[in-house]
Amino acid sequence: MKKILYFPTRYFPAISGAEFYIQRIAEILNLKYNYNVNIITSNALDFKSLRAVNGKLVDENNKYYNIVNNLKVNRYPINYSLSLDAKTQIVKELASSQKLFLDDTQIKYFLSNGPYLENLLKELEKFKQDSYDLIHTTFYPYFNLVITLLIGKITNKPTICTPFFHFSNPRYLNSAAVKILDKFDIIISCTSSEKEFLIKNFKISEHKIRVIPMGVDNKIFSASLHKDNHEYSFKQKYFRKKEKCYKMVLFCGYKNFEKGALSILKAIPLIVNKFRKVYFVFIGPSTIAFNRELSKLQKLRDYRIINLSPDNLKGYFDKKKIAAFQETDLYLMPSRSDAFGIAYLEAWASGKPVIGAKIGATPEVIRQDIDGFLVDFNNPIDISDKVIKLLKNKRLRHKLGNSGKEKIEKFFTWDIITKKTHELYQELITEWGKK
Repeated sequence: MKKILYFPTRYFPAISGAEFYIQRIAEILNLKYNYNVNIITSNALDFKSLRAVNGKLVDENNKYYNIVNNLKVNRYPINYSLSLDAKTQIVKELASSQKLFLDDTQIKYFLSNGPYLENLLKELEKFKQDSYDLIHTTFYPYFNLVITLLIGKITNKPTICTPFFHFSNPRYLNSAAVKILDKFDIIISCTSSEKEFLIKNFKISEHKIRVIPMGVDNKIFSASLHKDNHEYSFKQKYFRKKEKCYKMVLFCGYKNFEKGALSILKAIPLIVNKFRKVYFVFIGPSTIAFNRELSKLQKLRDYRIINLSPDNLKGYFDKKKIAAFQETDLYLMPSRSDAFGIAYLEAWASGKPVIGAKIGATPEVIRQDIDGFLVDFNNPIDISDKVIKLLKNKRLRHKLGNSGKEKIEKFFTWDIITKKTHELYQELITEWGKK
């Protein structure tokens, strides 16, 4: 039985594509391939809490604090009390840290993003006793990447990173910080575009990068939802009584500028001027900027906007979310901050067409005019034109949605993705054993 250590920034009940990627692979490896999977992570619930004291944390009384779907989770509390200089000095004094050859600027960069897990740093030597075969972390540019490399040095075991590198987002393009990726034994890129960008722009070793995309539980999103033997309906619950036949546009993700949520708000008046009978549904964590723009919009006119946050949902497979994907007419996420975009897969699994931005890795994920449309990032006019085109053409919506569904079933189920990951693990473990 192979023993794997996973180290994501956060873990369920925290919800985002990167966290869910680790969760589903861990669960399938444990059940289907008999891996002994251990998970360490922070106690962060939202992104803000990774580095700021006023964020949300997973309470120790939460039923998922220590166990999630029969897998043990060891959460370390984030320490917010120390200064950046003090934390940097602590990291530099670690014997294993000196073997990474990171300078002060690089260490401070990752520490500033968090999470700073002081108790975990104090326990690093204990990992020598755990006999892991490899350590796998995720999500650049957070401090857990540094800790993973430290554990790798201490245990003399291979390290893997799935960075979800958003190369079209300027925040990620710190050349000094990106060099940390070349210190991992294997990097898993979600797309060939991500791989090529890392090689061309940051000289990351090509032989280290493997392309394995994201996955989706396609059967869950394509199956009917029932409650007390009656089908659950999102429109029945949230649409006005006489407007159940109205069309629906869905966004699911972090409601910020990077994900395209603010651009959608600006496009709504343009869409409604030409197609009045439509609801806009937003699911995901809100931001101050989103709430401000939404408030302005609602003061202008009674636009039909449904705004749900994670507080309204019960996990990744919440029936409201799944029903929203199943009942929407199209999925809209014109983002520049996606290494892949798991929500596109969820939409296709539900048989729906998608609209994304023609930037970053998305043009590799969405096939223009085959399973969706591509728009210019932050271009409300382009967004509105593509949305209206789909809303007015039922046959086109079905054509694009069905093409996406067929693609999912052939290439992007979690079983397929986990099998590829398992094969990569076996290859790396075998090679490491020969050293």
